[in-house]
Amino acid sequence: MARRRSSLGFLGIFGRSGDLRQLDAALRSVDLHPALVPEGVKLTIVNLMKDRWPDEPPASAYPPVAQLFGYCIAGPEVFAQANGRDQMLEAERRIEAALEAGSGFDADIVLLALHAKLINPEVVERFELTAD
Repeated sequence: MARRRSSLGFLGIFGRSGDLRQLDAALRSVDLHPALVPEGVKLTIVNLMKDRWPDEPPASAYPPVAQLFGYCIAGPEVFAQANGRDQMLEAERRIEAALEAGSGFDADIVLLALHAKLINPEVVERFELTAD
């Protein structure tokens, strides 16, 4: 079966693909406006999701991805103010696990935020992140 492609739309004639709309909604749910994330980064996120869920990422996959990415962008204080301490601690736990594992889906999301230069400097410092 051919992999479904994501679409940004074209001049308002063709709409955005469902996966990008779901990601935008998930980003909004963690208080990160989708306009603050470049389209190329969002396309990369949905492509990483398609690699992890080859048939189709389930709707339940988008909120945890947005949670981790939102934490990386906002930083711990702002993220906790908007989403609560429990979600902040969960995002930090996932980053620590990704760093310990050295690879994986969560590591890819953190690395994407780092390479896209969207990551909060406090997150970089707290977890001693480097781009090699």
